[in-house]
Parts: sequence; structure tokens; C-alpha cells
Amino acid sequence: MDRLRSILSPCFPVILACLVFVASARAVEPSPWLEVHSTHYTVITDAGEKTGKEVALRFEQMRAVFGSLLMKDRLNEPLPLTILAFKNDKSYYQTAPLRQGQPIDVPGFFLSGEDQNFFVLNLFEPDSWRAVAHDYALMLVNYNYPPVQGWFDEGLAEYFSSIRLDDKNYEIGTDPELLPASRENSPGNLSRVNTPPKSFTELLSGEAWLTLPDLLTMKHDTSADAEGMRDTLFYAQSWMMMHYLLHEQKLPETGTYFGLVQIQHVPVPEAIEKAYGMTPVQLDQAVKNYFHSLKPLFAALDASKQPGGGQESAFQVYQFPEPVGPSDRVIASKTLSETDSGAIAAEIKIRIPDRRETGLQELNKLATTQDPSLTKPSFFKAPKKEKQDTEAPLTTAVGNEIAHRVLAWDDLQRGEFEACVQELGDAAALNPQDMWIRYYLSVMNYKESLVKKTDMEGLPNLMQDLRAVLEWYPEFANAYDLLALARMQGGGPAAAMQAERAATQLSPRNLQYVYHLAEIYESDKRWDAARALLERLQNSGDAQVATEARARLGELSAHEKYGVANASAPSTAKLAPQPTPFDVLDQDAAKRAEQARTSQSGTIADLRPEKFIEGRLIAVDCSQSPVAILTVSSSGAVLKLRTADYNSLLLIGTAKFSCDWSDRRIAVNYKAGGLSDGDLVSVEVR
Repeated sequence: MDRLRSILSPCFPVILACLVFVASARAVEPSPWLEVHSTHYTVITDAGEKTGKEVALRFEQMRAVFGSLLMKDRLNEPLPLTILAFKNDKSYYQTAPLRQGQPIDVPGFFLSGEDQNFFVLNLFEPDSWRAVAHDYALMLVNYNYPPVQGWFDEGLAEYFSSIRLDDKNYEIGTDPELLPASRENSPGNLSRVNTPPKSFTELLSGEAWLTLPDLLTMKHDTSADAEGMRDTLFYAQSWMMMHYLLHEQKLPETGTYFGLVQIQHVPVPEAIEKAYGMTPVQLDQAVKNYFHSLKPLFAALDASKQPGGGQESAFQVYQFPEPVGPSDRVIASKTLSETDSGAIAAEIKIRIPDRRETGLQELNKLATTQDPSLTKPSFFKAPKKEKQDTEAPLTTAVGNEIAHRVLAWDDLQRGEFEACVQELGDAAALNPQDMWIRYYLSVMNYKESLVKKTDMEGLPNLMQDLRAVLEWYPEFANAYDLLALARMQGGGPAAAMQAERAATQLSPRNLQYVYHLAEIYESDKRWDAARALLERLQNSGDAQVATEARARLGELSAHEKYGVANASAPSTAKLAPQPTPFDVLDQDAAKRAEQARTSQSGTIADLRPEKFIEGRLIAVDCSQSPVAILTVSSSGAVLKLRTADYNSLLLIGTAKFSCDWSDRRIAVNYKAGGLSDGDLVSVEVR
């Protein structure tokens, strides 16, 4: 289905001209809202440019510190992240999640999604970013470390959540659960904290530690609101275990341990000895000795019992030079309209169940505010029953583009595909450059095909949309996953594997990607590889993926034997796709393609199978531009791979082809034309 092409139509110059005219003709009150961009993050705030840039800097600093802890030069963030930072309590608490009918009492929270992530801060509280440091660490470890035992994730997140930052240094290592016995609730007014919980330092000062094998194999319930003594001790010991491993630089040994336990299924005590060179008892004692050597922890605990609670920063365990300073990052800002900022705040609300109805009311209001100076094509309104020979007239575009786009996302979650198309059409008429529109259209195409049990429609344009999304956000793992599924349906398993592997590398714990990779292996008749992945997935902790994997395993043998999936099952009639506003454009595109094929009479269809190689690009010859010949070395062989027009070549990992490329790693799909040459299908630059 050529969805976005119907939106990105010749009427866009008219729309853009109208937008420019409206912007210049109106006298608008300056908005207090800013959109601040750093290297990796976007901050939306009404607290002023200085504060907004400081928030962006603190998140960039946290990112750099976390990378140094994992000893990684590069971190994955496979979903876009937006930080919404309110300058006052009222706006924040009108957006924050509810607990027992009241807003949460912390100055920041994390909101995860399948499409993007959000952090929301209350800048009225000092250093409110610290309230989300724990969730920030869990988010990054989820994207940058293979799936492992729970103590590693929670211990690392607890350790990281003690971080303190300024422009020169960062401090880390103090007790993240330490609370003063009294606190200042207004200037000069101390109040007693009723029955404060025990800090980690207090818990570990006792004799009752879990045995190391018990700690390393314990499963904990991260959804529980209240934790018992044993569960709290799990977090305390996990924190100290990671404290010790990081200080002693034993992460490589820890990786060896996880390989032994999770891949080779070696018993935990034996894996500890092989990885760390110590028995479980010896390693347990080493961690305890390390804990008792950390004098700042005990000094901070003593200070917390005094009026005022002492200065936390005076008792930090470690201090290091800040890896990212204010001059190390280019941070830019621009004004954001109040309607756009209001739509973003409402988007947060509709993703919180208790706030959803309020958010929908705000979005619908923003989406129905009419601006008669903006126009859009009338085919966004409803499907045409009959094809029209004349050009569609223009009708009025209404409302805020972000509001329409967010409402489309909500429709997509509920399976309301026709309403989703309507909202995305309205959004595209107002802002055709918004890449979220292309992405949501692609997701809708895929989900609609699952519901209707049909193939995805308009594969060439769908893949074009996804490539555009990846140019906009090159780490978007979901876009790679969808691209892989589209390529698999289009008959290119090698290219599909390439895209799916990119998704799994960017998000190594997403089991749905692994399941899709098994499907691609099966479609390519790589039975053993598919079976190995499915057998692993059928015992995974993700109930949905485990169920799908068991069902797929049951069908795999029949597929391998008879060459047809579900060979023993009766065929199921596909549901007829419902007409949409884009059908007429699909028909036109098909007609043009057919005319192009018939005009090239005598041309024989290229039935050569695709091949895939990884290697090193030696040189590019563009002497007969736009023809390009790539010289690629792979496994001792040198190939000359040709493209008739490098401007139309499918590229992955880069936005533009360059004739100056040389000496870089690449992966290519091609159709062999001889012993040492071939025609390029796609190029991935690494």
C-alpha cells in the first residue's frame, strides 16, 4: 500500500508555501517552550535555554559515565528518547503517574514504549535527573548487554543511581537507599521521617547475607510495590557485588561467567571457579571484605542520623574527572509552540492508563482547532468508492500536527486502522517532513496484515519509508525489524537476515527480533539454525514469544519435509483487504510499473538468486557516473560489483553513496554475473 507516497504528493509545495505565509503573516506571542537538541537527546522544556541545555548535558554525562562502567566506546539506543522537563510542580504533577489516586512523590519518572522512550522531570526540585538515574541505567543495560541474571542489572542500576554530576567531576558509589532520619521540608524546618527504611549499608552490616549461589540464581519480582526483607537484601547484595566487580575491573570475568552459565549451562559454583579463579565462598568473602573497607559508607550512615542528615557529597566513595563537559557537546535550541508542547505533554498522559482520558481530551481539542489558511488533499478524508479522473480539490487542514500523529498512535494501539490512516493523513498535510508518520504507517501496514492474515501491501514503498526512517534515526531497531519482515516477504532472505541482525545487535534482549530471525532462517530453508533459535525461545521468560516458538517448532518439521509451512493444516482463506484512501494511488503506481515493464520489450526478468557477503571495500570507480563499480575483498577473493545508478542503490547504515569510499567494512547483497563479478542489490556500510 503506497501510504506515504499518497501523502507526500505534488500538493506539498502549496502546503509548505502556505505554512511559510502563515508564519510570516501572524504576530504570535513568544512561547516559553524550547526544544533543545544535544548529540543523543531532545529536551522539551519551559524552564529557559540555560536550564534546558543543562538537562541535556547531564543526560549526555550520564550516558558517557555508563559507557565507561561497561567499558564500551559506543552505546546503543535503539529507540528515540525525549526528555520533558517542567519548570514548576503544578505542570509536573498534572502529568505524573498516580499511585492510590495521588501523583507520585518523586521529581522524575521514566515511560517506556515500543516506539520511543520518555523521561519526565520536575525542575522545581534540584538535580531532578537523579530521580531517574536508576531507570536510565536499566534502560541502557537492556540495550547494551546480553540477557543475564537479575542481580547484574539491578546491582549495576543501584550503583549508578548514586551518581552526582557537575561540570568538572562526577562522584559515585554512595548508598543509593540512604535517607536521613530527619529532613528539611521548608527552609530551616526539620521534620522526623517516620520509620525510615533500612539503607543498604545497614542491611549489609548485619550477619545475614544470602549465600553467593542463592544471590546469583534468585529471581526477583520487579513489579512488586512492596519488598520483603529477603528481596531488599537481594538488591543490597547485588549493589555491593557490582560495586566490587567494577572497582576490581572484573567485568571481563563476569562475561565469562555468564557464558558458562547461560550458554554452556555450567552449574553456578563451577562457573564461579572457572571465571573468577575463586570458590563461591572465597568470592563471597572478598565482596564482604571490600564492603567493610568502604569507610565513606559508614560515615554517611552516621551523618544521616544527625539533624539535617549531613552532606551526601562529602561521603561519596569515588570521584573521577567528568568525561563530558559543557564545551564537549554542541547543544542547540529552538522555540517550540505552546500547541506543540501541549501535544507532547498530552502524549505522555495517554501513555499512562490513569491519565489517558485527560490526554485524549487535550489531544482532540488540539486536533480540531481550525486554521483555514492551511490546506490538504481531500482524499485524506474517506475512501473513494470510484476512481476520479480529475485532480482532487483541496480542503481545509485542521489542528496541530503532533496531536494528529499521537492520536494515530493511540488508534494503532487499539487496532483502529481506518482512524489511524485518517489521523496520519491530517498530520502529513500539516507537516510532511515528520518521520514518525512514515514509521507509524509502516507499523500499521504490518499490524493490519497480521489481523487480516494477509501479506503486507506495497512492499517497495514500505521499504522506502523504512529506509527514510533509518536515515533519520540510524539506530531504530524496530525499523530494521520491519524492514527485515518486508524483505522476507519480498523473497530476499539474505537481505532480510542482514536487517534482522542489525535489529538484534541494537537491542540484544528483544526476543521478538530473535523469533523473526528464526522465521527468516526457516524461509531460507536453514532448518537447523531456525530450530536452534526456536528451541531456545520456547523456554524464554516472554510468555508470548515462548508460545509462538513452541507452535512454530511444531510446524517446522512439516515445512522441512513437504516444503510448505502448515502442510498438514487446511488452508485458511485470506480476508479481503478493506479499501482505504490510498487504494487509487496503489492502482496508479501498479499501472505505471506495468507500462514501464511493457515499454522495455525484450527484457528478460532477472531470476538470478541473491548472494550475501561481508568484506572490505577497496575502492569505488565512478568514472562512468551514475554507474559505479565497487571492488570488494572477501575471504581472499576480490569481486567487482556494479550498480547501474548509485543514486538508486539501497543503502544501509549511511544516508548517501560516496564515490570516495575506500578501506571500510561493508556487507552487500548482489546477483552473481560470473566468477568474479556481479550486480549490486544493496550495500551496508559499517
